[in-house]
Amino acid sequence: MTGKPQELAKKLGIRFNDPELFKRALTHRSADSDNNERLEFLGDSVLGFVIAECLYEKFGDADEGVLSRLRAILVNQTSLAQLARQLSLGDYLILGSGELKSGGYRRDSILSDAVEAIMGAILKDQGMDVAKAWILDLFADSIKRISLDNWKKDPKTRLQELMQGRGLELPIYLLVSQDGQPHDQYFRVECRIQLMSLTAQGDGASRKKAEQQAAENMLAKLEETGTKV
Repeated sequence: MTGKPQELAKKLGIRFNDPELFKRALTHRSADSDNNERLEFLGDSVLGFVIAECLYEKFGDADEGVLSRLRAILVNQTSLAQLARQLSLGDYLILGSGELKSGGYRRDSILSDAVEAIMGAILKDQGMDVAKAWILDLFADSIKRISLDNWKKDPKTRLQELMQGRGLELPIYLLVSQDGQPHDQYFRVECRIQLMSLTAQGDGASRKKAEQQAAENMLAKLEETGTKV
């Protein structure tokens, strides 16, 4: 760990009444028996409820199956790990020596568990209202982009169809980096749209997941520039 928990807490906009609770949320089981597994369990439940309620309110005509699929798109290991990277969470994780050497601070499973553990810590320390507000703020961009069409098509397909519909060449995906052991790798991919001079990167535990994340980030960029997605 290179950063102090209080630095991250300030970055997240949360002042913890019990700093040790937040430290525990950042502690992987490889580092200490007093780790974040129980908080991750709690955070996972809170996250599921908050996003489910949000989707229930946003899509009043969607049935249970569609709502479940939309929630799965928003809340999964890859999406949580991506949010963790946006927060530079890996810089603050407390890991055992083995996990440090193997690059555990980059692993999707460890990053996503830590995000959920932080949610659990906020709930215990600040209460449900604060936890809910923090989660909705964290997912604000993703919630804004989600639509009833999302559950049918993955980001690469949506981006490809968008380009085809505008008579533009298809996006290309380039491998930027590949790290880790054969059984535990970390990929970074860049998505490029040549004629528009746009690029977006994505990370994941496989090249396919990294490409999907890069496509999702590209769709977000296009939306920011006013291109209907």
